[in-house]
Amino acid sequence: MLLSILGVQLEVQHIPMGKLTDSSANKPVCVFLHEGLGSVALWKDWPSQICESLACEGWVYSRQGYGQSDGITDVRGAGRLKADYLHREALEVLPALLAALEISNPLLLGHSDGGSISLIHASQFSVAGCVVLAPHVMVEDIAVRAISNARDNFEQLKPRLAAFHKNVDVAFWQWNDVWLSEAFQHFDIRPLLHKIQSPLMAIQGFDDPYGTMAQIDEIAARAPQTQLVKLENCGHSPHKDQAQDVLQALKYFSSSLGKIQRH
Repeated sequence: MLLSILGVQLEVQHIPMGKLTDSSANKPVCVFLHEGLGSVALWKDWPSQICESLACEGWVYSRQGYGQSDGITDVRGAGRLKADYLHREALEVLPALLAALEISNPLLLGHSDGGSISLIHASQFSVAGCVVLAPHVMVEDIAVRAISNARDNFEQLKPRLAAFHKNVDVAFWQWNDVWLSEAFQHFDIRPLLHKIQSPLMAIQGFDDPYGTMAQIDEIAARAPQTQLVKLENCGHSPHKDQAQDVLQALKYFSSSLGKIQRH
């Protein structure tokens, strides 16, 4: 369905509570935040699997320009994303979405850009927990090279992306242009990380072409409650490359979370 958030129609999908248990009423609502080329559809059935396994309710949404959400006019011109786009998503859009869905203290599960948004949000707002997969807390040369390579191979990527976005050009170029802009090379959220008070888990693959272990090590250095999960034979999508290991880590993490408030 579409939900109007700050004047933009965003695609959202509700995942009903999984198998009921005695502790289900105490489980936080999971909110899934996608990567730079992601969408509701690109998650496929992973959020449903997680909610079923954790016996919790969930919500998935596509950011503006992705999936079936409203597009962006003149995405490579006047509509080009600014270097603070992740902060805006975390501090303006996500709070408005959570308020509209009447969710407080969610469990945030963010992948890549979605992980960065989750961390920024958790540094300023109360959350039950925060799980980030292959997040970006700073820009590394390895990411710039990989994103430059994606730009050079966009025509080959386009047919595959078309199944997940109503406007592939908008989805791709809003992400690619801002990441390769000079202004975004100064992106660095490490100074915010010490403000995160919630339980935190950071997951990274050793074979990630978009980032090194420095990303999650920097999180743990500033937020000592962080549980680190480092995966062999794993690229930029741990939930796909090492699905069982990620699921087990999430079960362990979820079982340690306290009671939440929902109204």
